[in-house]
Amino acid sequence: MTTMTEKAKDLVKVDPRDGKLALAHVYVAFVALLIGGLCGLLQTLVRSGQFTLPWGIGYYQLLTVHGVLLALILTTYFIFGFQIAAVSRTAGTLTDKQRLLGWIGFWTMTIGTIAAAVMVLLNKASVLYTFYAPLQAHWIFYVGLALVVVGSWIGGAGQISKYIEWRKTHPGQPSPLLTFMVVVNLAMWIICSLGVAVEVVFQLIPWSLGWVDKVDVLLSRTLFWYFGHPLVYFWLLPAYMVWYVVVPKIIGGKIFSDALARLSFMLFLIFSIPVGFHHQLTEPGIDSFWKFLQVVLTMMVVIPSLLTAFSLFASFEIRGRELGGKGILGWFKKLPWKDARFVVPFIGMAAFIPAGAGGIINASNQMNQVIHNTIWVTGHFHLTLATSVVLTFFGASYWLIPHLTGRVLTKQMNKLAIIQAIVWAVGMSIMSGAMHIVGLMGAPRRSDFSTYGGAAQATDWIPYQVAQAVGGTILFVGIILVLYIVANLLWFAPKGETEFPIGEVSENAEKTPMALENWKIWLTICILLILFAYTVPVIDMIQNAPPGSIGYKLW
Repeated sequence: MTTMTEKAKDLVKVDPRDGKLALAHVYVAFVALLIGGLCGLLQTLVRSGQFTLPWGIGYYQLLTVHGVLLALILTTYFIFGFQIAAVSRTAGTLTDKQRLLGWIGFWTMTIGTIAAAVMVLLNKASVLYTFYAPLQAHWIFYVGLALVVVGSWIGGAGQISKYIEWRKTHPGQPSPLLTFMVVVNLAMWIICSLGVAVEVVFQLIPWSLGWVDKVDVLLSRTLFWYFGHPLVYFWLLPAYMVWYVVVPKIIGGKIFSDALARLSFMLFLIFSIPVGFHHQLTEPGIDSFWKFLQVVLTMMVVIPSLLTAFSLFASFEIRGRELGGKGILGWFKKLPWKDARFVVPFIGMAAFIPAGAGGIINASNQMNQVIHNTIWVTGHFHLTLATSVVLTFFGASYWLIPHLTGRVLTKQMNKLAIIQAIVWAVGMSIMSGAMHIVGLMGAPRRSDFSTYGGAAQATDWIPYQVAQAVGGTILFVGIILVLYIVANLLWFAPKGETEFPIGEVSENAEKTPMALENWKIWLTICILLILFAYTVPVIDMIQNAPPGSIGYKLW
């Protein structure tokens, strides 16, 4: 079976009006993938030392386009498209007001994206996706990013409103699991993006406009990483939604535990935000106690990750044994290895094992000293976001897009999707593997090709940089393949009905305690942890602020 095709009357479908809003987000996401992916390919070619950019294009210009479009735009737009469809499918059709909020949010984000993109293309904002001060971009770039964040709040409000409406009409009942997960992700996003909004609006925009001469670099980076690490989980949790709720249905099994899934999401909410200092372990001006505290809180995120791994593989094993799997691993062979909707996200799951191990290294104080600001970190980033998350998004597209367009995934496209995932995995293994290895040899991140004056150490890095270019080229082939499949599902695939798969909870699962949806408890814990982790060090930064820095444009 390449798609779950049933009679229309047996399907619960996303309302076409909600589907149109979801698809608008998906369109932008895949346009961002094409442009950002091309810039990524060119970056790897430049870093190999075998290619020079034409027409005066700057390396850091490419790097900024790649980072902003793939890490911020592709992810945010796809996530919102997926979440809109998920809420509509599980909590009911959006009201006109909720849908209007979605459209206002979409256009606000899109106007902001275009404004920021224009500044980068004019080479007035080559400050990378972290837009670290004291590198200074044009004020329109910062205003554009602020609009992206504000637009996401407006669109998110529509989704949260639907959840509140459902709870009011179903008192005492646990909400649909997928809708609950969407709201957890949005709560985390809104809380964490307040940090970057404060940084951009109160520091970077006045500074870039010349209203103030200098910016407090330490405070601006702290506000960015207050946002920047939860951003990783904003990308990851929608992948977890697919793994927890959709994949069990695709394999013909059941969700192992509704309560465990909700608990893991609430743990991500409370532990993902007060951990930004682990990105600043080499930063002066932050007392070592507060760095230690946030490293400890970072390690707590391992708990919901392990809960997720246990739950997923329990669902897989139970289903495999139902299908006749014997022995320790016989069940593994019984999984639907010819169904792209399972295989593609599964490769993403498998990649998260080394990615998670690398994350523990990054967040460990002593080991971080070895790899901080080396391309090891970039390799880790490409395993987490560009493999685990992005492959899961691709896998979700193979049922989400045909569901919204009234088409079906054909056998040919299903086979091509599996080939695409294998191509992606091979390309990423080569590129990310080379990044990890050469990072341990000291090769820096965020850097153009250089021989560093013929230094022997830099010469040793070059073969690995060539390997990165090889891997990057293979990955770009993977991008072309997925865009071909997506275009087919949007406009050319045969008409038909495709299910939006929602798993049922196992009859053996324990009852879900309503305490897991008591937002007063969980948000209070979340806010208290944030205040505990950040209040004293931020007050110290403000009271003992350095002189500040003027803006620099080094490109």
